Amino acid sequence: MHGFKRFLAYCLLTATALTGTANAAEPELSVQLWSVKDDLTEDFKGTLEALADMGFDGVEFAGNFGPYADDPAGLKEYLASIGLEASGAHLGFDQLADDKLYQTAAFYLALGAEYLVVPWDDRAFSADGVEAVVADLNAAASKLAPYGLMTGYHNHAQELAPYQGTTYWDYIAANTDDRVIMQLDAGWATVAGKDAAVYIRKYPGRTLATHIKAGLPEGTTGKKTILGQDVADWAAVVTAAREVGGTEWLVVEQEEYPEGMSPLESVEASVNGLREIMANM
Repeated sequence: MHGFKRFLAYCLLTATALTGTANAAEPELSVQLWSVKDDLTEDFKGTLEALADMGFDGVEFAGNFGPYADDPAGLKEYLASIGLEASGAHLGFDQLADDKLYQTAAFYLALGAEYLVVPWDDRAFSADGVEAVVADLNAAASKLAPYGLMTGYHNHAQELAPYQGTTYWDYIAANTDDRVIMQLDAGWATVAGKDAAVYIRKYPGRTLATHIKAGLPEGTTGKKTILGQDVADWAAVVTAAREVGGTEWLVVEQEEYPEGMSPLESVEASVNGLREIMANM
């Protein structure tokens, strides 16, 4: 299914480049499993089933495959049995190196995860290293294309620091192939003082999976790191994702758990907050 959706995303990118706009599409809801990493380690299936019960459509993996570490096809089958699919995965550049590429591609093809995003690299916010990150992303995009897979990069606040008159994030976007997903983390963009919706619109068709996370800039008071109880204009972010970003997945992520809430409770509060925002748009 998502191979066809990826084709539509390419069509979206072309249409947007020509017209400056694109038809709105409704993204599905996923959750980054790093949000519940400890729960996942303690009870892999129980945690996934709890997320399925919250109404998520997919999950984004972050290296923990539970009892299915050597059985990605079995994991795909299990996910389907509880109404989930793999929206993508976070992994390091080391797994995209030539000596591991085939193994990596085979695993994620069997799992059904087409978007393989690098979540962090110290070089990406270093004047001495960002060009190497660009080169690695372009190389990975070319190597993965024959398998029908895509790579990308995910930001933290550091990538939105100034660089060559723009930011490191802008430099990466401007110098990578359009096949490289720019997985904007809207929470970190907010922490960095940037408007996430503006950044989605700035790079049409390249935000195929967007991280939706409540991030509070330093000094914020009276707000919580729960979607809808924070400071971001999520209606504007979702509208940009629909209209321009080519976004297939809104990926809820929770890294802070306010007022003693458990990770699962925090995730549920955030996805419910996001749904309420979207229902009122």
